[in-house]
Amino acid sequence: MVIVMKDNATDDQIKAVSGRLEQAGFQVHVVKGVNQTILGALGDKRGIDLRTWEIMDGVYEVLRITEPYKLASRTFHAENTVIHIRDVTIGAEEIVIMAGPCSIESDEQLMTIGKEIKHAGAKILRGGAFKPRTSPYSFQGLGEQGLSIMQSVGKELNMPTITEVMEASQLDLILKYVDIVQVGARNMQNFSLLKELGKIDRPILLKRGLSATIEELLMAAEYIMSGGNYNVILCERGIRTFEQATRNTMDISAIPVVQSMSHLPIVSDPSHGTGRRDKVVPMARASVAAGANGLIIEVHHDPDHAWSDGAQSLYPKQFSRMMEELRMIAWAIGRTL
Repeated sequence: MVIVMKDNATDDQIKAVSGRLEQAGFQVHVVKGVNQTILGALGDKRGIDLRTWEIMDGVYEVLRITEPYKLASRTFHAENTVIHIRDVTIGAEEIVIMAGPCSIESDEQLMTIGKEIKHAGAKILRGGAFKPRTSPYSFQGLGEQGLSIMQSVGKELNMPTITEVMEASQLDLILKYVDIVQVGARNMQNFSLLKELGKIDRPILLKRGLSATIEELLMAAEYIMSGGNYNVILCERGIRTFEQATRNTMDISAIPVVQSMSHLPIVSDPSHGTGRRDKVVPMARASVAAGANGLIIEVHHDPDHAWSDGAQSLYPKQFSRMMEELRMIAWAIGRTL
């Protein structure tokens, strides 16, 4: 359930309500807004009488959360969550673009691409150091060497960085180098990993699973948030259907649906969503028009010789042209880019 405190509720009153909830066996999450404090009480206590807390000093309203995802729901947090990564904000008016190669290959490669995407307007540098590949014989990433390269290039270009974590044992290493930790589609329901991510204070980009429903995506976010880390960015990256014309089926409708159900920001990944360079730009346009808070795009200066996913990577000139088109769409819907 959610307990909304009055605008003038004192710290002592908030502590008293929190303490009473904990005594009743609830796990309490406190969210302080501009004017009000909200207490999220998690626990299977369906027989609890809400009047117990309604009559306490400082309480304005008590609500039951009917959704299985509690912390991620708009009942718990009505306003949009805005996540800050250095001087970049995700979830506000500006549409944030994350871009870079699928795999980090060398200092020269990442710097070349990084300069191009920054000049075009990207705010966050992406790149894979550990790569989950369908075939065990495919390139698996440079590991720590790749992380070191990303940190160096990100620092020189003054861009926050994002990379994917494969398993919990990699977390300590990755946290030394990057600003945002990405959870790939194959790990969306790796619950032991999600629990560990709930213990850190770094933003998490959580990708939708290959065949996951929207509710399952929000429940995965709930695992992270229940551990205390509320800095979760959702990502629509296409789902597996019977259609084979594209790598995945890009679910553009998921963007406004998620925004009606959850306060968490959502970005779109048309690179993985389509798997084809010629389809990435149209889906990027559609994602912005649908209200996405950002995009994550694969870009490579020589995609024909990329070590992974060259077929879905844009050339820098294509990326630059796409950014110009997206600015016009953003303007038309009252956003900035």
